[in-house]
Amino acid sequence: MATPTIGLDRSGRTSLSVQIYNSIRAAIESGQLAAGARLPSWSDLAVQLGVSRGTVRAAYERLIDEQFAIGLGAAGTRVAERPALAAMTGWSPEAPPLPEIFKDFGTAPLAFQMGVPSQDAFPFKLWARIQARAARRAAAAPVGYPDPRGDPDLRREIAAYLGVARGLHCNPSQVFVTAGFAGALNLAIRGLRMEGRRAWMEDPGFPLTYTALDLAGMTVSAVPVDADGLDIDAGIRQAPDAALAVVTPGQQAPLGMTMSLARRISLLAWARDHDAWIVEDDYLGELQLKGRAAPALASLDRDGRVLHAGTFSKTISPTLRLGFLVVPADLVPRFGDVCACLAPAPAACVQHAVTEFITEGHYLRHLRRMKRLYSEQREALVRCLKEIDGDLVKADTAAGMAVVVTLPGSVSDVDIASRARRSGLSPVPLSPWYKQAPAQQGLLLGVTNLNERTLAKDCQCLVQVVREGG
Repeated sequence: MATPTIGLDRSGRTSLSVQIYNSIRAAIESGQLAAGARLPSWSDLAVQLGVSRGTVRAAYERLIDEQFAIGLGAAGTRVAERPALAAMTGWSPEAPPLPEIFKDFGTAPLAFQMGVPSQDAFPFKLWARIQARAARRAAAAPVGYPDPRGDPDLRREIAAYLGVARGLHCNPSQVFVTAGFAGALNLAIRGLRMEGRRAWMEDPGFPLTYTALDLAGMTVSAVPVDADGLDIDAGIRQAPDAALAVVTPGQQAPLGMTMSLARRISLLAWARDHDAWIVEDDYLGELQLKGRAAPALASLDRDGRVLHAGTFSKTISPTLRLGFLVVPADLVPRFGDVCACLAPAPAACVQHAVTEFITEGHYLRHLRRMKRLYSEQREALVRCLKEIDGDLVKADTAAGMAVVVTLPGSVSDVDIASRARRSGLSPVPLSPWYKQAPAQQGLLLGVTNLNERTLAKDCQCLVQVVREGG
């Protein structure tokens, strides 16, 4: 008869029966109690522990209910046969997904960090009031399943905004609310049935998108970009059988150029002639810091081949996990089915809050303020770097919400970024965005969370790290 070691804390908040259950379960999972081993009877264990038989019985019944033990009546209670737990080797349960892209979740942004809006310039008090009203509205709503395509009011507001700001005229029925850009890309892949097909991606391009397409079973061809954006002729030479192209035509990620009109027309012609599709990742929308943002690629689409993906992560907050996908009218029924079965829209209260934020005019006012702020901070960053060492660190490209700093080919941008992080800075290495050699060595410096009081010190620290890395 197997007798596990059981220690009871009679002054603790956990009941004695739960403590007994936890001890026996732990012994089973660790292998201390082998399959088939007979446990002490209720009476014997109760006497041994100084508790009532009912307390032991409750613990045993829970073990039996959860299939850790088998009750055999007069034959007693025995440990059930269970598959052995696999040993966890080579990774930590606490490690974040894609650690080369995501470092820490839920922490305040560091200097030069990309992909997050200003921490200090957001109207938090206003947003808090709007969220409270949205939460009350969601709580008082009829108990039923919400529209999986997204709240109708929000879809109308998004359609209206896209018509004014991005030149994209669409019906609200074509708008699907998603869990950020990742949700929009997943919806596009599933709705178009792209699993197992070949896709074009810009080179350099967003590493998360490369990984997402690969996880979807797609073969990804890295197509080079130049000053006019994606090189369509190169894409046709590399992968003539591609069924999808994922592009950032508004502001190429990470280099920042806008796709020329000639390239846009050529890309649309390729999709039409090859029965292919285009996912337009409009990750910054109208947040163009110099001049006016070019219209969306989808605004030129006359053949229904472009799916337009946008997000509120850069304009409001990534904590919302809220984005949208605009699909050609012919695809609306199919994408509605996919949403209902596989990719429903996020929580209603979040959608209600964003709807009110847009409807009352706060969203456009906030965007105007952020464009001025980010433009000033970008100019200050470039000026500061050049004053410290204009020969060593050349900040020569304005890329969306970041500045691209080119580095000598003899240094490792990955190593420099890692050491800068230990100094409280968060530049992003450029070379991992490339799939084909040679990869440009450089750093991407976000401009959204710069502190005017510490900018000179932060730039000096970064330049020192670069010097040591050379």
